[in-house]
Amino acid sequence: MKKVLSFGSLNIDYTYHVDHFVQPGETLSATNRTMCCGGKGLNQSISLAQANASVFHAGAVGLQDGQILINYLNSHHIDTSNIVQLESIGSGNAFIQVDRKGENSIVLYQGANFSITKKHVDQTLEKFGEGDWIVLQNEINQLDYIIKKAKDKMMNICFNPSPITNTIFQLPLNLIDYFFLNEHEAKILCNNEILEPDKLLNLYPKAKFIITLGSKGSIYFDNSHIYKQKAYKTNVIDTTGAGDTFTGYFIATLIETECSYKNALDIASKASAIAVSKQGASSSIPCLEDIINTNFEE
Repeated sequence: MKKVLSFGSLNIDYTYHVDHFVQPGETLSATNRTMCCGGKGLNQSISLAQANASVFHAGAVGLQDGQILINYLNSHHIDTSNIVQLESIGSGNAFIQVDRKGENSIVLYQGANFSITKKHVDQTLEKFGEGDWIVLQNEINQLDYIIKKAKDKMMNICFNPSPITNTIFQLPLNLIDYFFLNEHEAKILCNNEILEPDKLLNLYPKAKFIITLGSKGSIYFDNSHIYKQKAYKTNVIDTTGAGDTFTGYFIATLIETECSYKNALDIASKASAIAVSKQGASSSIPCLEDIINTNFEE
């Protein structure tokens, strides 16, 4: 079985349920507060593991507060031997507002996530080789170095440039094999007000693109194929982590089915539909059995 390395963020998430997102100068009471393990890296690792992939997580946490994150990954049978605990800085945090419609607004504190060293990268990647997969997001440092080293190892490189900033254009994006984007991120990547697949393919002709479109579904395209997937109807409770659920399930299904992109889109869409019908991020990610046993309405 091919190994999947999720080299990404690890956060302690604080979620506040509110009537509406707080406005400038406003003090707003939350109806509920929860604390849980999160970060796009952790969420995608959990999604991969729930989809039965062989997952290894690499990243950094604080020595004083990070063990809870390591234990959480271990409880999902994820290898955590490539996570370092740092005494000089605390773990990353996310402060999440969820409104009555289930939409979210997030403030991130980078913490240990931006303390990755090149030595850490080298020691981690020496355990992986040709044909293995690496999953990256835009919530850690050393991405430039990680991408180049992973390409040298002939790994399949998956990149979800979220949260998207102009700094991503400083990365060797021409080396990415799979881009995972929402519609907003896709527009920024092709520097346009509308989503143009042809422009993305002209910019990155060797890449494959997987784009989530909310209620409009999702789409896969490369220079030879295009597949569209309708969204499955669900009662939306909390959209936090929906994209991470989709990404993890797509990759795991792609590996399992030996690159059946249409099937991967379908399973990932079902997984994210279940996830948004529950509160929480990583805690809402379903297992494969839940997906198989759920009757979906398109």
